[in-house]
Amino acid sequence: MRKSDRLFQLTNILRAHQPITAKELSERLSVSERTIYRYMDDLSVSGVPVYGEAGIGYRLSKGFELPPLQLTEQELEALILGVNMTSSWTGPTLSKASHSLLSKIEAALPNKTLAQSGEQRSVRFPGEHIRSIDFDYWDKIHQLIHEKRWVQICYKSLSGKTTDRIIFPLGLFFWGGRWTLGSWCSLKSEYRDFRLDHIDTMKSANAPTQLPTNISLKNYIKYQKSQLTHKTPDTTLSVG
Repeated sequence: MRKSDRLFQLTNILRAHQPITAKELSERLSVSERTIYRYMDDLSVSGVPVYGEAGIGYRLSKGFELPPLQLTEQELEALILGVNMTSSWTGPTLSKASHSLLSKIEAALPNKTLAQSGEQRSVRFPGEHIRSIDFDYWDKIHQLIHEKRWVQICYKSLSGKTTDRIIFPLGLFFWGGRWTLGSWCSLKSEYRDFRLDHIDTMKSANAPTQLPTNISLKNYIKYQKSQLTHKTPDTTLSVG
């Protein structure tokens, strides 16, 4: 990645997550903290009003705005591909939102020829047929995650065993052909994964017990990463 692109990316992160420490920025950009310090100097020299507070992190001056959106043809192609994949592989609500987002971005592009060159794009996602796959639960689960609600499901494992579970859904994960739901399972008192296409029935439920205070999407991801050091995970299955 060019340095100018890296500085632009850094500025966008600052706008969205300020205040933010050099350590957090280095982790997001996969560079050293020393490199972040150099980047901050470069931003200041270029006129970006960034400043740091000891023990707190970096901020941008209030009211700072970036110039109008500029996309290369390759960046626009990547965006359209992502929108088409989102449209085909998620629920109706997010699918509709993805097309609305693309329309707004194309309307805002200074270079209109980039928005009008669809016929020439060689990278495509022919996903219309994928709508035949059952995504009835995608929108509902997505909503329940945001509402932080418990869910009761009837789940069929690959071996054919059916169980009833009350789970606290944390996140949806796509594995190139199937979705899994990362959850806290009240039956096992552990994190568990469930394939959406193996959920027979689903409805919201009352909390069967108090959710442990350390249960979160962030800690679920940490847990999954820790499992990689012990075994090769089969992400197509519920682990319990």
